[in-house]
Amino acid sequence: MNTVCVVGASLAGLLTARALRGQGYTGRLVLVGEERHRPYDRPPLSKDFLRGAVGEADLALEGEGEELDAEWRLGVAATGLDAVARRVTLSDATSIRADGIVIATGASARTLRDSRGLAGVHTLRTLDDARALRRELGEGRRLVVIGGGFIGAEVAATACELGLEVTLVESGPAPLAGVLGAPMAEAIATLHERRGVRLVRGAYVTELTGAGRVDGVRLADGAHLPADVVVVGIGAIPNISWLEGSGLELGDGVLCDEGGGTRVPGVVAVGDCAAWFDLAQGGHHRIEHWTGARQRAAVAAATLLSGGTARPEPARPPYFWSDQFDIKIQFIGHAGHADSVTVEEGDLAGHSFLAVYRQGERPVAVLGVNQVRLFTRWRRHLETAPVQAG
Repeated sequence: MNTVCVVGASLAGLLTARALRGQGYTGRLVLVGEERHRPYDRPPLSKDFLRGAVGEADLALEGEGEELDAEWRLGVAATGLDAVARRVTLSDATSIRADGIVIATGASARTLRDSRGLAGVHTLRTLDDARALRRELGEGRRLVVIGGGFIGAEVAATACELGLEVTLVESGPAPLAGVLGAPMAEAIATLHERRGVRLVRGAYVTELTGAGRVDGVRLADGAHLPADVVVVGIGAIPNISWLEGSGLELGDGVLCDEGGGTRVPGVVAVGDCAAWFDLAQGGHHRIEHWTGARQRAAVAAATLLSGGTARPEPARPPYFWSDQFDIKIQFIGHAGHADSVTVEEGDLAGHSFLAVYRQGERPVAVLGVNQVRLFTRWRRHLETAPVQAG
């Protein structure tokens, strides 16, 4: 293997490149990135960066003096893959021939159909997105956030701390209900309401209003929410359209085995665009969290360098954290596998508690809210427990 091309120069791509070097690969290494920026950390974009607590230099993922002996092709998008010829075509009309290919093109924020062309409407996925939103939050007074997932809840909390009037529109019963389940998500909803966020639950957006610039959000029940700025946080779509016709198996991401290998030899996928087979889930599953990229990068590198013969360790349960206001939320496991959930430390009202989700007697997930030490012990327990098929 003389040349490896890593398509995607964010966290997953950079970590896989590091892993390749760390596992002994000494050949040509090319990193292709659609953004013009060097790799940067995304989680602070909706929190510390948005509030101005950290600058762009603080987001850098590369260490000072780090040298991967790599060629960087930034500001150039991949437009196609010839898997037989092992050739990646690029938006600048050039191409790269490689013996091994790592697909790490991430995901893009979903948008509302009628939001294009209206000033003041934002998604938050990239550094450029965060720059634009931070500037407008400093000028606006009323913010409407559409979607109560991680991005929506974090932006709502940050904007509220910045002094804006914030309304969070959620189609479900509470923010993060899809991940935490409704009972525990209610505690997060209460946190937001007590801190001044107006929650509109079970609501659906029908249109954004305004001429040239957004001035409000209209709901299916006819209600109109005035807004100077709107943030759309309704999930992300894996960036895989450039792989159509490549011979790779595509679904909700690039479908991979437990080690990140695709059905095309010499091609692996990692990060938000990759749907690895997960025994606990009983199928292919994308993990869109920072920790997932860290855990899977070394596995994907080993799969590529071994020609698919490396046997990965059983996948760990997915883990994420989220900082909202002065609260640290940590979660590991699969809430959907549980038939019960109990608070085992602290209390919901005080926003400092630990809850354990169980399937029968077996713990399948744990939620910690400002319970870092106790959560860490439970996390270690779930990560070392035998994996059972979902």
